[in-house]
Amino acid sequence: MKVFKTIPERGDFAYQCLVGPQKVSGEKLADLRDHFGLKLTKHMPFGCVRDDEGHIYAVVRAVNAPGSSPNPTRFIYQSSRLDSESIRIDRARMSGQAMTLFPDRALEGGTAVWSSLKGEPGNPWMITASEKGFTWKEEGLFELQGKLIGNGMQWYLPGLDWGTFYVSQLYDVAGTCEGRAVKGVIALDQAWLAEGGAIHFHKDLVVENKMHVIWWSFATIYQDGSWDAGSFMVGHDNLGYAIFQNEKGEVRCTTSIEGEVVHKPGSYFVESARIVLEGDEVWEFLPDPKGEMRDFVGGFPITAQQEGRWRRVGDTREPDRWFGWGESDRRNGAARNVRGSDL
Repeated sequence: MKVFKTIPERGDFAYQCLVGPQKVSGEKLADLRDHFGLKLTKHMPFGCVRDDEGHIYAVVRAVNAPGSSPNPTRFIYQSSRLDSESIRIDRARMSGQAMTLFPDRALEGGTAVWSSLKGEPGNPWMITASEKGFTWKEEGLFELQGKLIGNGMQWYLPGLDWGTFYVSQLYDVAGTCEGRAVKGVIALDQAWLAEGGAIHFHKDLVVENKMHVIWWSFATIYQDGSWDAGSFMVGHDNLGYAIFQNEKGEVRCTTSIEGEVVHKPGSYFVESARIVLEGDEVWEFLPDPKGEMRDFVGGFPITAQQEGRWRRVGDTREPDRWFGWGESDRRNGAARNVRGSDL
C-alpha cells in the first residue's frame, strides 16, 4: 500500500502510472486519434542489431505525426565500428539518408506504412508494421525484417497540466547492415503528450521534472528458443512501472518496482544497475563493453543512452540475440528519492 507523506493537488496523482499489455494491429499503429486528451507526437522506431563480429548498429528515426511539434531527432545512425570502443554517431553514413520531417503514411492491407517523401533529398526509406511483422529499409544502408515479440505494451502517467501515454511493441529482426548480416531487436514506440509537447524536449512530464532514474526497454531471445521482453521505469515520488512477458504467454505488470544505479566514476554511464519487482524479484543489467552511446552526452537526447542486456539474477540461459537500450541520468539520482548531481 502506498503511503503519502505529502498531499498532492487535485488532478495530481504524484506520478502514479497505469500499465498493461495492448493488442498490436496495423490499424491501431496507423491510427492518429488522441488518447486521454493527449496528442500523438510520433512513432519512434529504434533498436540495436549486431553482426557476426559483435559490432553494434543502433538506429532511430522520428516518424512525426501530422501537426505535431517535433524534437531535434530525425534520423540517427550509430555504430561501434567507428572506434571499436563505444556506439558512435556515423555522420558520414547518416548524411546520405533522407531527413524526413513529416513522412508519407498509409494503411495497406492491414499494415501501417511510413516512408520518405517523393523527390526528397537523400536516400529513401520505408517502414511497415503490423501484428504480423515489421520491415525497415534505409536504401544504401540497411534492410531489416522480422516478427512481433509477444504482445504490445502501454503505460499512462496523468499529470496536473501535462501527461504521457506511451505505447511500445518489439520485433525480432534480421537482415543486412552495411552489407553485413545482422540480427537483433527493434522497438516501435509511440508517445502522446500535451498539445505542443515533444518527447525528451517540451512538456515531457518525466524528463523535464528530472524524475526518472532508470528507463529501459529490453528483449532477449535465448539459444533454446525461449525469450524475455519488457519495459520498465524507476523514478522519484511514486513514478515506476514494469511490464514483462515471455514465450509462455505470461504477461506480468506492476507498479511495485524499485531500482538502483551505480555510475562509472567520472561518467554519465552505468557501471551496474538492478531493479526489484514486488519486493523480491531481482533483475540486473549487463552493460555491453561497447554499449555507451557517447555522442548523446551533452547533446540531444540529454541522457546517457546505453545498450546491454537485462536478465533475472541467477538465469543461466545463453542468449542468441538481444537488445537492452535505455537510459539513466546521474543528475537525477541513483535510486527512488535519492537525488543526484552533475559531474
